[in-house]
Amino acid sequence: MLSPSLSPPFYARLRQFYALTKPRVVSLIVFTAVIGMFLATPGMVPLSVLLAGTIGIALVAGAAAAMNCLVEQKIDALMARTKARPLPQGQISSLETLIFAGIVGGIGLGLLLHWVNALTMWMTLATFVGYAVIYTVILKPMTPQNIVIGGASGAMPPVLGWAAVTGDVSAQALTLFLIIFAWTPPHFWALALYRKDEYAKAGVPMLPVTHGDRYTQIQVLLYTLILLACSTLPFVTRLSGLVYLVSALILGAIFLVYAVKINTNYSDALARRTFRYSIWYLTWIFAALLTDHYLQPYLPG
Repeated sequence: MLSPSLSPPFYARLRQFYALTKPRVVSLIVFTAVIGMFLATPGMVPLSVLLAGTIGIALVAGAAAAMNCLVEQKIDALMARTKARPLPQGQISSLETLIFAGIVGGIGLGLLLHWVNALTMWMTLATFVGYAVIYTVILKPMTPQNIVIGGASGAMPPVLGWAAVTGDVSAQALTLFLIIFAWTPPHFWALALYRKDEYAKAGVPMLPVTHGDRYTQIQVLLYTLILLACSTLPFVTRLSGLVYLVSALILGAIFLVYAVKINTNYSDALARRTFRYSIWYLTWIFAALLTDHYLQPYLPG
């Protein structure tokens, strides 16, 4: 027999708080941060740094996601893809969310400060502020360029991972930042194209709402071209080799085909497939970086 503290309602509450952290989004954030750690050293990442850095970044990212849910709960209630979240459903209160985010984020920052290094902690805190405050509170409700400007926060995880291992930020680490920074607009604008009516209903000035579908489609294509160029930078800066370059060009070419089709034969179903592919694209390109990193010593020079 379960004790009261381990009863089904207790597990339900845990699931509700867990949902506040947007685990699918955070998993991609943590994945790119961990890849950044491995790319920063030719050998193995020290276990203490790997564990503390991964957990710390994950906790702060989860806290930032919870703050985003707190600020956007009224918007979330109007959109089909977010109305089932705990705050719009009334399952968790605003005060509970605020306390939860403070505790989780504080623990994460403490881990980074004491077990990793101060630079990573401060950069992670800045990323939290950039996403939870600058993007969520200021940029998103005010400008259709919210994704472009606010994308800087979302592009930071591999840089945080790099700093966790090296204690600094190099030009090579910034190439990882640029890949995600250029990836963010076509990723989110593909979503915005087929969710345009929901964004309009919620009063969020996403690009298709303010400038129309055709303009957004062109921007998706332009930023995909920028992304393709940025994806070659790790090879240019000697962070990676030919295995990565070939992978990046193939993955980028597929993304480009989607972007061209969005401009020539648009449908909501195509935009939805483009959005889904963009997630796989980022996963695969960072996996290619890691694979290349550990294959390089065994390849002919």
